[in-house]
Amino acid sequence: MKEIKGRVFLFGDNINTDDIIPHRYLTLRDNGEIAKHVLENVRPDFVQNVRKGDIIVAGKNFGSGSSREEAVNVLKVLGIETVIAESFARIYFRNLINLGVPALKINDVKKKFSEGDILKISLKNEEIVNETKKIKIQMCKIPKFLVEILEVGGILNKIK
Repeated sequence: MKEIKGRVFLFGDNINTDDIIPHRYLTLRDNGEIAKHVLENVRPDFVQNVRKGDIIVAGKNFGSGSSREEAVNVLKVLGIETVIAESFARIYFRNLINLGVPALKINDVKKKFSEGDILKISLKNEEIVNETKKIKIQMCKIPKFLVEILEVGGILNKIK
């Protein structure tokens, strides 16, 4: 699996799927149009500042709310490579994995990451290097069957 390198966008606890993509935009059918509104109620300048390869780091309960896959798909459209959180809503965690986006659980994210930090992530070695802070962080082990889904880019590719 490839190494992931990107810049941190730091969020707090309880970011729900309606925060990620407000439901009023779900009537749009173009993913590019929907993605223009990602996290606009939480951080209005997010879409203008995010770049391909960036990483979301959040606190507890990331992705709670509805089970809408659009809340993951729009992150992929924007080029988000991975999401790190202290904890995830169960369905959102699997939606991330199923769509090929690594979902990594790390304790005490606010002590280990700051806005703009540059991270290098090796899923193979189960390690995150915060290059800005010059620290190594051991991630929670990802079960082999989930790694296999991530390696092929999502559950649909795995099934094929």
